[in-house]
Amino acid sequence: MASVRNVPPGSVVPVFLLAENRLLREALIRLLAKKDDIRIVGSEPYSPQVLQQILAAEPAIVVLDSVSKALSQERVIRRLHEARPEIGVVMVGMEADEGVFLRLVREGVLGYVLTDASALEVWRAIRDVAAGEAVCPPSLSVSLFRWVARSQMNLTGGSAPRVPDFSPRQQQLAGLIRQGLSNKEVAARLNLSEQTVKNHVHRMLRKAGAADRLTMAELYRPESVNFT
Repeated sequence: MASVRNVPPGSVVPVFLLAENRLLREALIRLLAKKDDIRIVGSEPYSPQVLQQILAAEPAIVVLDSVSKALSQERVIRRLHEARPEIGVVMVGMEADEGVFLRLVREGVLGYVLTDASALEVWRAIRDVAAGEAVCPPSLSVSLFRWVARSQMNLTGGSAPRVPDFSPRQQQLAGLIRQGLSNKEVAARLNLSEQTVKNHVHRMLRKAGAADRLTMAELYRPESVNFT
């Protein structure tokens, strides 16, 4: 996990907004402009050159809005942390999806704010991460404990998990879930109903004997999966 550069209490936090949704970018700018302790140093949609724009702006915090973009081939979060590990990353407008949450934590995200969060909660998340803390909904905090427990079991020689026998369609789903896509996004990608995807995921969890979507997807890692 990144070692975030702590911003002293009362200091102005330089923030870069990286949001695919233009309305969200504009709304965040209006929201944060009202705070004397926040300074917007950049606001852009995702693009191949956005990493260099972020680095040039020298923010303490980067606020992102798109899981699929952040975890796509560009790997914005991972590349950002490799270049400047002291920059904190806050995801806003997120779903309470355990698998997506854990994947983002593994990428290095320190703030995870849900879609129904208030303006005050967004501001607090930015300030808390800037102060060197991590922020997530209480409903998802238990996921971190489970993840740590599973990781510790593997490190201490716990029994190796079996590779689940997924059907070709389930292999596709596993690959997309590893990318951080929600059930709704997977359904859109594969032209399925969201309920169909949920049914598949439920069966996949049973096959894998996993407690969450991310662990289930990580158990199946073929060398190549056709996503078409």
